[in-house]
Amino acid sequence: MKSTVNYYDFRDAFRAHDRLDNFTSDGLRVLFDDLTRYEDDCGVEVELDVIAFCCEYTEFTLSEASREYDLHFDDIDELAAHLQEHTHVCGTTDDTVVFQCY
Repeated sequence: MKSTVNYYDFRDAFRAHDRLDNFTSDGLRVLFDDLTRYEDDCGVEVELDVIAFCCEYTEFTLSEASREYDLHFDDIDELAAHLQEHTHVCGTTDDTVVFQCY
């Protein structure tokens, strides 16, 4: 039996697993929207596995990405474009990028 999960159920699952600190509130919305879009586009249902999502996806600010990759990025769009060359970018917030770890 499967159930439909809305954004609030998604967020509450992260809270129940004590994983709300893995993503900002806006970043979590970006991840949810991307996973929902994937389901709609591919016709594949995604299992709500908070731990797997925390292992598979991450969210960086410009300064975190600059430290991690030892590169300078002028803005979020430049960072997102760089990441898109290497992995799937779920989307951006005003000051972060949510992407699939690689």
